[in-house]
Amino acid sequence: QVQLVESGGGLVQAGGSLRLSCAISGRTDSNYAMGWFRQGPGKEREFVARIAWFSGTALYADAVKGRFTISRDSAKNTVALQMSSLKPEDTALYYCAQASYKTAALYAVRDDYDYWGQGTQVTVSS
Repeated sequence: QVQLVESGGGLVQAGGSLRLSCAISGRTDSNYAMGWFRQGPGKEREFVARIAWFSGTALYADAVKGRFTISRDSAKNTVALQMSSLKPEDTALYYCAQASYKTAALYAVRDDYDYWGQGTQVTVSS
């Protein structure tokens, strides 16, 4: 079992920044990738970014590329999402997710992930 707890959400004006954090506990030896997803009002949950736990290789959704940065601290078992130049359309519940190794996976879809946090709300006002 893996437990994920997100923090750092809040209300911010457009153009502002927020830093989300996800604390990982439990069976962390199965970590292969960590991802961030979001679900806006009336929308499907969508991929935001992911990072390979060992190599640090990152992948971003086009909508956030150049504005968001994902990072991990393997010593502290945390993953962070630094969000800058925020837009009202970034308003969503942001989820942290953990994935074990899966053959040929890009870790950019929900089905690639095994454990999920409860989410942290990000609201961007215009």
